[in-house]
Parts: sequence; structure tokens; C-alpha cells
Amino acid sequence: MFRLTAALRRGKIVSAHGRAALLALLGLFVADAALADMRTAVVPKRIIYPGEEIQAGQLEEVEVTNPNLVNGYAEDINAVSGLISKRTLLPGRVILTSALREPFAVSRGTTVQLVFDNGSLILRASGTPLQDAAVGELIKVRNKDSGVIVSGTVMGDGTVHVVAK
Repeated sequence: MFRLTAALRRGKIVSAHGRAALLALLGLFVADAALADMRTAVVPKRIIYPGEEIQAGQLEEVEVTNPNLVNGYAEDINAVSGLISKRTLLPGRVILTSALREPFAVSRGTTVQLVFDNGSLILRASGTPLQDAAVGELIKVRNKDSGVIVSGTVMGDGTVHVVAK
């Protein structure tokens, strides 16, 4: 591209029509490069409080104009929608991904099903989670029948798969 602009400056392109066409083409290359560098950030339209589920209607995407803004912020509304805020999010401020969490799949004090699966042996029991947890998190659960506290991984269907010691 630099050779092309140098040739244009030196007048190597003879016709004015050809020069105008090449300048227009050069402008398209510069515009494409500018669009490729354009970053967007997700900002709330209103105050979002801790524990509140974030809806797509509460958000908007804006162009990032600060070149010193480091990564770690939400860039797409679809990636943020449905998550839960850990802290207060202010309108017009970027949403840091560290300020968001997945919704809880199990809640402390409710009843969940414990599942122990060891090949052909499958045991099921009722339990009470000792903490809130999202899918994939390791939590402690008290077995309702025996009172024994076990650790397990929260699954998508709300069950807790107990890990063997």
C-alpha cells in the first residue's frame, strides 16, 4: 500500500481517471483496516444491582474510544445476557467480566438428589446443599438420611454427582 501511495505522489499513474480510481481503492483499504480495529463494549442503560439477572434490553453496545482500555470487559450483549451481576453496574460504564457470574443451579438449604455412579453401581439419595452453586462447581452437601457431608459436582439437571474419596 505504501508503494502505491508513493507512486501516486511521484505521478507515475498517468491518467487522472486512473489516479482517482486508485485513490478510491486505497480509501477502501484504509476504511476496512479502521473497521477491523473498531472494538465494542457492553454498557448498561440503567443501574443493575448485585444479584440481578441481566437482560439484553438493559444493555447496549458502544464503540470503545479509549485506546488504553485493557481487556477483561464484555464485548457482546449475547455473552452477557442471562448472567447475574456480582456488584452494582452503572449506566455508561463498561461491564467487567469479573463482575458477572453464572446463575445458581442449586441453592443452599433446598433439597437436591445426590448421585454416586461407579460403573454398574449407582446410588441415589436426598441431600441439602451447604452453599449456592452454579453448574460445574464442587460443593459440600449433607446427606439427609445419614447426616454425612459429602462433596460433589453440580450438574445441569440440578443433581449433585458425588466424588469418591
